[in-house]
Amino acid sequence: MRGLVIRNTGSWYQVKTEDGTLIHCKIKGSFRLKGIRTTNPVAVGDYVRIILNQEGTGLISEIEDRKNYIIRKSSNLSKQSHILAANLDQCMLVVTVNYPETSTTFIDRFLASAEAYQVPAKLVFNKTDMYDEADLAYLDSLIDLYTYIGYPCFRVSALTGTGIEEVKRDLQGKVTLFSGHSGVGKSTLINAIQPEIGARTGEISSYHKKGMHTTTFSEMFPVEGSGYLIDTPGIKGFGTFDLKEEEIGHYLPEIFRESEHCRYYNCTHRHEPDCAVRKAVEEHRISQSRYTSYLNIIEDQEEGKYRAAH
Repeated sequence: MRGLVIRNTGSWYQVKTEDGTLIHCKIKGSFRLKGIRTTNPVAVGDYVRIILNQEGTGLISEIEDRKNYIIRKSSNLSKQSHILAANLDQCMLVVTVNYPETSTTFIDRFLASAEAYQVPAKLVFNKTDMYDEADLAYLDSLIDLYTYIGYPCFRVSALTGTGIEEVKRDLQGKVTLFSGHSGVGKSTLINAIQPEIGARTGEISSYHKKGMHTTTFSEMFPVEGSGYLIDTPGIKGFGTFDLKEEEIGHYLPEIFRESEHCRYYNCTHRHEPDCAVRKAVEEHRISQSRYTSYLNIIEDQEEGKYRAAH
């Protein structure tokens, strides 16, 4: 029997079969022994084959090939990575310039990972109703930057409803991953887009300006018309996974474009002579923040902050 994994609650998975039946499933014992290097061998968005048992629950016996997925380094070092979701048409990163602030490093790591796994990415700038003049000026500069690179940006307020319809239209007919730090208003935004989902919302800790975790597991919800929206737990950091140093520049589109003009084909854009990328940074055709993020990702790989893949 074939089905779509719509919810992951640790060791149990909720699978929606082709006739719409929901079946609670576990992974078949031998399935875990196939050298899968993730904390979650099955992800929300996976199409799977299941075997029903007498109790009405099922065993997942096979995963169909994925067209793509979004992955990040796991905080559990005994594994290598954590798949946020699979078989995506796009992902939307919910960003706030304050309350709490989302760093450009975090944004760029997420975007680089989306590029590496061939998932089109968009940015949703939330809480626009809360910003002062300085915050709004910074917001404008970020939207200008990422739009110029080629990432569509939405300016929204989940509380006032500003920009919600535009996001809603963009979800039609697509499987979309929603991600972001805890506290950026992701659950409130999902409620504004699709009230019947009833995603839980949480208060911001005013002392730390950090988000309180409200979503515990990834879950897939049908959206009005057609398509699915996947809600994921708020993430604190986004370690890029398994990228080779010489490939990292490929996943920052404007750096990749300029790198064609470097003297050396394997230029790392740090110290080599006649580096077109460094020249573009000096001439403000590549932003300093993006170049800093690029160096930051390279340092991660060099320092071996995470165990290498087996």
